Amino acid sequence: MSAGPEPHEVSADDLRYLLAVARVGRLVAAAALLGVDHTTVRRRLDRLEAALGARLLDRGADGWQLTAIGRAIVERAAPLEGIVEQVVAAASGGDAVRGTVRVAAPEGFGSLFAAPALARVRAEHPGIALELVTSTRPLSLRGSGFDLAVTVGSPAGARVRAELLTEYALRLYAAPSYLAARQPIRALADLEGHDLVFYVDALLTVRELDLAAELEGMRLGFGSTNVFAQLEATRAGAGIGLLHAFMGEGAAGLEPVLPRAVDFRLPFMLSTRPDSPAVDAVAIVRDALRAEVAARRDELLPPR
Repeated sequence: MSAGPEPHEVSADDLRYLLAVARVGRLVAAAALLGVDHTTVRRRLDRLEAALGARLLDRGADGWQLTAIGRAIVERAAPLEGIVEQVVAAASGGDAVRGTVRVAAPEGFGSLFAAPALARVRAEHPGIALELVTSTRPLSLRGSGFDLAVTVGSPAGARVRAELLTEYALRLYAAPSYLAARQPIRALADLEGHDLVFYVDALLTVRELDLAAELEGMRLGFGSTNVFAQLEATRAGAGIGLLHAFMGEGAAGLEPVLPRAVDFRLPFMLSTRPDSPAVDAVAIVRDALRAEVAARRDELLPPR
């Protein structure tokens, strides 16, 4: 029976390369994060796998994915990067909290809520580098590529810790010119035959957003995967938009349509990757996001 690897045979610096690939899922992106070329990343990973005698990564459809052993190693090695950052901070006399935090969020929430929250974190903690990635899709099952993620609904199957961040409302809005050219809309039955502006049905991957069927009699007239395009199409008179209330309420060129009758409430969940290396920095960003939604609750959930 062969003995396992000795601690002195495993390079702590090679573990940092594994952490980087676990964070972004791709060798080229990890290389950019570390300031090296991708061949160096590959060489360091090969050396680490040889030293440990185990395969740590498999190539998947959306990048490199950790094996079961790889996940276990990353979870245990995650504090390493934070320790290195703290040592650098102590030596330089700078901000005690350092690290890179990547936040994934839907376009609307990311632009209007996450961005200002992250800007304040950056102003208060210059040692924290921040990355915001926006898209509306379920989390990857491998749960990497981010440190914090805001999603619509719970991240089914992803290896993350999830909590309710806030609920938000979706309501109907239309341009005054659109409404003036048609019969008054006073009840749900009056929506029949109207064009709906919403997501593209065939490309909708978030189950909670499958709401078009709830508006019987309406037909999807303009679909877009981008909420800002939905907003502008509604403002231009393409139809009645089922929009985030925090974008449509009080917006110039829009009027609410049946706000008491149509008011969908959906959850924004906040997920934390358990093996994120910048633990203290992640906690600061998490608190900033929670403070942002608490301070602007009326925008997310306007009175009925």
